[in-house]
Amino acid sequence: MTEEQQRYGEFVAVRRHGHVAELVLDRPKAMNAVSTEMARSLTAACAALGADRQARVVVLTSTHERAFCVGADLKERNSFTDADLLRQRPVTRAAYTGVLELPMPTVAAVHGFALGGGFEIALACDLIVADGTAVLGLPEVSVGVIPGGGGTQLLPRRVGSARAAELIFTARRVKAQEALDLGLIDTLVEPGRDRVESLALAARIAANSPVGLRAAKRALRLGDGLDLRAGLEVEDAAWRTTAFSGDRAEGVAAFNEKRDPQWPGE
Repeated sequence: MTEEQQRYGEFVAVRRHGHVAELVLDRPKAMNAVSTEMARSLTAACAALGADRQARVVVLTSTHERAFCVGADLKERNSFTDADLLRQRPVTRAAYTGVLELPMPTVAAVHGFALGGGFEIALACDLIVADGTAVLGLPEVSVGVIPGGGGTQLLPRRVGSARAAELIFTARRVKAQEALDLGLIDTLVEPGRDRVESLALAARIAANSPVGLRAAKRALRLGDGLDLRAGLEVEDAAWRTTAFSGDRAEGVAAFNEKRDPQWPGE
């Protein structure tokens, strides 16, 4: 299959693999540290993908051989005044929110360092596939701040409040096997296989109804933290968006005709 690529600024690209979109962090000289410019590019790429009905799954990858993303660009911030930092805040926040609010399933393909904002980008995804070289952590308190890309909210939703508190308060780094044991990642693969395995997983997901996938993600996200009765109402609302869709009609027809569905995506 021909691979298509579109760039968003200097540091972010989107590659197309059929209905799978690969969102590439491409600032290798800085180990993908998130600068102001890179944050703007990531926001723009996520906005475009969010509106793209052909993209059924998004996989986040890195071009740096030893890092997924090391978090905020502290070299850039070292020159900031307080006013500069305040102006940058909505820019960087929009980048992390852009990943979190992608309407389709998302998979982070992690190798090497995924620290601070880099780990938060992965946490914003629905699934995290990491290889044996991965090192994850939220070290922000060690430099006088706190996780600001969603880490204090996303990590406890993955591993529970006490475990998240230990990891955030100690600022410690977690290697791949322990990360799997703690639930920080979902799948552990051989070194160098994170991108390939993530794209393969995304292809399996993308074979399903795009309407169903987006509705299922919406139900999962909106229902998180609600009591059961409220959660079931969220599920019912999401079900109704699929029940009368073209995808539902095609799925039932394909099942009865013993053929692969041709999803209309609406």
